Amino acid sequence: MAESEVNLTKTYDAIVIGSGAAGGMAAHVLTSHGLQVLMLEAGKKLPIEKELRSMEWPYDNPYRGQLPPDSHSLSFNEYTIRNPPYGPGFEKAKHLKSYIGSTDYLKNIVVDERENPFTGTNYAWVRARCLGGKTNIWGRLALRLSDYDFKAKDRDGYGENWPISYSDIAPYYDKVDLYLGITGVKENLPYLPDSIFQRPTKLNCAEVTLKESLAKMGRVLTQYRAGVTSDGLKHNKYRSRCYGRGACERKGGCDIHAAFDSPTGLIYPAMDTGNLTLRTNSVAREITVDPKTGKASGVHFIDSQTMKDYTVHAKVVIVAASTLESARLLLLSKSHLYPNGLANSSGHVGHNFCEHIMGPGVAGRAKNLVGKPPTLDDGRPGGFYVTRFRNLAEKHPKFIRGYGFEGGSGSTMFPRGTDAHGFGAAFKEEVRQNQGAFVGMGAFGEVLARYENYVDLDPVVKDKWGIPALRFHYKFGDNEHRMAEDMKETAQEMFEAAGFEIVHVSSRVLTEGWSIHELGTARMGSDPKTSVLNQFQQSHDVKNLFVVDGSAFVNASCQNPTWTIMSLCWRSCDYLADELKKGNL
Repeated sequence: MAESEVNLTKTYDAIVIGSGAAGGMAAHVLTSHGLQVLMLEAGKKLPIEKELRSMEWPYDNPYRGQLPPDSHSLSFNEYTIRNPPYGPGFEKAKHLKSYIGSTDYLKNIVVDERENPFTGTNYAWVRARCLGGKTNIWGRLALRLSDYDFKAKDRDGYGENWPISYSDIAPYYDKVDLYLGITGVKENLPYLPDSIFQRPTKLNCAEVTLKESLAKMGRVLTQYRAGVTSDGLKHNKYRSRCYGRGACERKGGCDIHAAFDSPTGLIYPAMDTGNLTLRTNSVAREITVDPKTGKASGVHFIDSQTMKDYTVHAKVVIVAASTLESARLLLLSKSHLYPNGLANSSGHVGHNFCEHIMGPGVAGRAKNLVGKPPTLDDGRPGGFYVTRFRNLAEKHPKFIRGYGFEGGSGSTMFPRGTDAHGFGAAFKEEVRQNQGAFVGMGAFGEVLARYENYVDLDPVVKDKWGIPALRFHYKFGDNEHRMAEDMKETAQEMFEAAGFEIVHVSSRVLTEGWSIHELGTARMGSDPKTSVLNQFQQSHDVKNLFVVDGSAFVNASCQNPTWTIMSLCWRSCDYLADELKKGNL
């Protein structure tokens, strides 16, 4: 897909900063309304099929799929005991990657940590500066939020309610389902609304055993609700239906584009309208402001390759750079009119930062499956999801809000669940006999949105392009740690009830940031004194500025956020296009 030349003398209808789930959706919706849109992406357009290579056998890779010798991926301990930007002790590594960039297939997708430093409290910040951003490698779990999330304050008194209800966003969830495709099974749960599903994947033997056991406990295990088109999409020539093949389990995306990614799902179709201009290698430095009107006038950016500065103009600016980068950009955009950063009269930009806590989980073995013929589970886009069961009808005495589990079982290219050691024919036979019998799951829990959990700009450290780095002031609280203890206990309880042999119980809480579900740094609300955006993700302070990514979330819930980000963005961009036509922006 060839990029168009950017016309720096032109005033575009809208500039979209970022090309991930939110940026791609903004481009799709606005171009469908006939607007002339410019998209700025900080990274390059990668030949993504050559990067992912999901059909490549490990023995065909020079590093067996691992990183080249000149690169290093940060481990859990390195995140915990070292301070960013991880300088001393890593001199041998020419390229430093986040924990997710631990394979040869992802090394060009995630950023070089040295070029993109950050400071403050320890945080596992995963960034993907390339066309499509993290949608190239996302986990695909596509869940809806409900009024249990939007109106959580009404249930437990904590935090703030969202300025919308499920009924406001439900039609847009439907639009996203139909336009992008999603696989799953209807469960009719008020706290986890169903989507418009395509053909579901099948649960394997151990997963069915666990599902039936959980049903007796009043808990629900359902097929993984993946943002994958299993039936195909007649309206999109860039995507293919899922064939259940290749190394789907590998940390990485889908090179036949059955799983949603922003370029093939949203950006390329938007470019086909003739209304979208794309400029990659464009690092946004500041949102410019008209000193007379106080409205956003455009974007000042740096070419990441030539280091030259440019300014482009638009009637509306849409920030979709990801939760933390969007907050950083708003804080960077200081002026005489906005001395504390753009859209920040409330002082809440960067604050109320929340996400999901991870770590606790369990691995077990279904002894009745030992020695059974192997099944083909490598090509499934996911295994199962255990829905939230805490603080629904009854209140837990130790913590508020809830958590869910993601898990799976079956035979994969690299046998999982076993820590058996050895060599030779006997060892290989033991692995073969047991590999399909292992089952595991790990929890994702809601981190409460707190004003004191925030990010700001480091006064000294800058990135490769001379832009001030982000500084973290963020830690999990008592509620999260009490929840994590319950996650461990219930995981073990559920596996024992299913008759599984417990192989390993994990009680370790992973470093803040591990979930890659950053949310809430420019939250929406009805009161401009305590929120940054209104219900349409429009700035209270600057009416032609919209922030349409995870920044707008009021709380994190325990569901994965991508589908909600895109549904909110579609709703906001419909409103934006209508307001622009009326002359209100």
